[in-house]
Amino acid sequence: MVKLSPARREALWAYLLISPWIVGFIIWTAGPMLASLFLSLTEYNVVSPLRWLGLANYSSALFSDPLFWQSLKVTFTYAALSLPSGLAVGLAVALLLNLNVPGLSVWRAIYYLPSVISGVAVAVLWQYVFNPRFGVLNWALSLVGIKGPGWLADPKWALPALAIMSLWGAGGGMVLYLAALQSVPTALYDAAKVDGAGAWQRLRYVTLPMISPVIFFNLVMGTIGTFQYFTNAYVMTQGGPTNATLFYNLHLYNNAFRYFRMGYASALAWMLFVIILLLTLLIFRSSTVWVYYEGQLRGGRG
Repeated sequence: MVKLSPARREALWAYLLISPWIVGFIIWTAGPMLASLFLSLTEYNVVSPLRWLGLANYSSALFSDPLFWQSLKVTFTYAALSLPSGLAVGLAVALLLNLNVPGLSVWRAIYYLPSVISGVAVAVLWQYVFNPRFGVLNWALSLVGIKGPGWLADPKWALPALAIMSLWGAGGGMVLYLAALQSVPTALYDAAKVDGAGAWQRLRYVTLPMISPVIFFNLVMGTIGTFQYFTNAYVMTQGGPTNATLFYNLHLYNNAFRYFRMGYASALAWMLFVIILLLTLLIFRSSTVWVYYEGQLRGGRG
């Protein structure tokens, strides 16, 4: 019997205990990823044999598929509308809930609750809100003499409507902002007051730098989530009207499960992976300029 040293025995137990996760990762994550990479180089419609195409699927997306560029345009436009507003609303609500007001725990629960409700249920609810004939939103606008637009039925308003709807889930980021706000040392605010800083100056020069790591985290996660946007568009608009809400993931889904172009859909998935990776790397690169970590100088130099 081979006698193992304590260090080797500990390592062996560690690998043994994490082996279920490793096996699951290989079977359910790494395996499908590699399979999709291979399929992206082929023509495959599920019922017929594979046919090798090389990079033809990628060139087809870039040069022969106008819906590819439309879906990218829709997704980038939605990101430009929903990301900044979502970050701002989440921070604004967190600042309000950080005040010492009666019933604070109740208000926090109310603002956080929408972020945990099922996506399909939320989509059905907002379909009634945006209904141009008897929707709550147009009814509220009519009370002040404004005739509401067609919202989801109008190509000009469908995408802004979905961006407005995205604010429904701002409570998820709000919780993180709130935790960050409560960890800001009060001594910094006291020192700023002594120096004559007003409320806006304290927000700009104390609060925002101290919570910038959380803003950075929410920005990264929001970017990834935005470019994977699917459920609400699928349930509420199906990409219409006139492809005004044809998000990238919806275009990918249509090719995979409506047209059974699995090879082309796999190529679209890998192109989406590259796009998200590049955007995430860009955000990480920019973080050295505006993200402050306590205990080190701005720019990452200790």
